[in-house]
Amino acid sequence: MTATDPALTALAQGWCALSLLHGRIEAHIERALQAGHDSRQHSGEGGHLQMKQVADAVVLSQSATTRLVTRLEDRGLLSRYLCPTDRRGIYTDVTEAGLELLEAARPTNDTALRQALDEAAKNPELAPLVRAVETLRVPV
Repeated sequence: MTATDPALTALAQGWCALSLLHGRIEAHIERALQAGHDSRQHSGEGGHLQMKQVADAVVLSQSATTRLVTRLEDRGLLSRYLCPTDRRGIYTDVTEAGLELLEAARPTNDTALRQALDEAAKNPELAPLVRAVETLRVPV
């Protein structure tokens, strides 16, 4: 395949559309959570995650994750501690206040996600991706 291959062009356009959809959804949800709960999106099960697991879950670099965890810790939503068996490992734990905020914010997150997907579905380039997202199920 060459750089002008139609299949590569279509692949690049599909990736751009997916990236655009992700960005729109992420921005919409973050605005809704900040407005309603002075919070940022949390995408993990919560509790006892290694910093690398947190970084992977929120798709941030290690340094950006450290800054995020520090802000959440300063607000009393997370705590950090050294792994008792491996002193190099740092874990995070969601506090009671963090769990309460997560519970309160989940309906806002769900509503904002639905709104963002509905808005994106109006765009003919994004509509197939919205349908795909709506039919995806997380394996149990």
